Amino acid sequence: MIVEIQILINWFGGSEKSRTMAKEMTNGDHSSSIKPPPMPSPLRFSKFFQSNMRILVTGGAGFIGSHLVDKLMENEKNEPLLVEVDQIYHLACPASPIFYKYNPVKTIKTNVIGTLNMLGLAKRVGARILLTSTSEVYGDPLIHPQTESYWGNVNPIGVRSCYDEGKRVAETLMFDYHRQYGIEIRIARIFNTYGPRMNIDDGRVVSNFIAQAVRNEPLTVQAPGTQTRSFCYVSDMVDGLIRLMEGENTGPINIGNPGEFTMLELAETVKELINPDVEITMVENTPDDPRQRKPDITKAKELLGWEPKIKLRNGLPLMEDDFRLRLGVPRRKWVHVNCTRLSGGSMSTAASKWLSLLFSLFCRAEANLKP
Repeated sequence: MIVEIQILINWFGGSEKSRTMAKEMTNGDHSSSIKPPPMPSPLRFSKFFQSNMRILVTGGAGFIGSHLVDKLMENEKNEPLLVEVDQIYHLACPASPIFYKYNPVKTIKTNVIGTLNMLGLAKRVGARILLTSTSEVYGDPLIHPQTESYWGNVNPIGVRSCYDEGKRVAETLMFDYHRQYGIEIRIARIFNTYGPRMNIDDGRVVSNFIAQAVRNEPLTVQAPGTQTRSFCYVSDMVDGLIRLMEGENTGPINIGNPGEFTMLELAETVKELINPDVEITMVENTPDDPRQRKPDITKAKELLGWEPKIKLRNGLPLMEDDFRLRLGVPRRKWVHVNCTRLSGGSMSTAASKWLSLLFSLFCRAEANLKP
């Protein structure tokens, strides 16, 4: 999808900066000689006083991609598709274990061939390209939290390898095009992200728990329940991606929320906030499930001035509202009655509690009111 963003290009400073920016490397181990970036399409400069920034987003109809497109299009105008672009956000790839395990060949082809196609376009038109890589490149990490310098612990032939290794190859291609052709690249290693528009039954833990709680189904925690994840709300993620694209650092840079939760803690939080009546059950785990995952976001703070703002307890209800709307399940209003006060204070404490319980059960069975 093409997003036209109105900008005023500084001819005397901006163009020279763009030609030298690719030489700036985030990590010290990428210090090999780098060619200057290819010149942008002549179309960019032939209209530079009038033209808008042209941005290509692959995967723009997906979960994070759709939020990114919304942000990019704020207060801007939508123009017809022009393949001459200035920036490419490359998000396209199945990210749910259910989907990438169902079609692993398509998944790895998207990561490899899709990335090659986008890099070829970036080379032709002189565009800057951002790849959304993943924390899965760290595999089942042996260091905690994970820094960008960690090479990972990945099973190359497991059921998740189409995604894990596919993203690792995509990162390799990005740096090879950067070193060989001078392409301006940005690499974001994104950690678990949640928010509105997630597929309701996509198999990821936050969407699973919220959908189950809204449907009044047991929350299924994969054993042993002590494995950890860190969850970043989608608006924070989009802000981080845009800062990385607009900044001067190639990456890779971790983008995620360092708040760490066990799966049991997440289930208890969803139960508390969304449906206190649901049960929590343990189910068998999937192969190669990482035991822990937490980003070190020091580089994001120092180089991008970015850190997440929305806490898990504040983000989950926003996602719940979206799920209830799509599932057609309204919120229920619970009614609490002080039975001792109704009886004029003469009822015993035990009797009051029993009557309150019975009344509450009656209300929960009968009341199904919209908020």
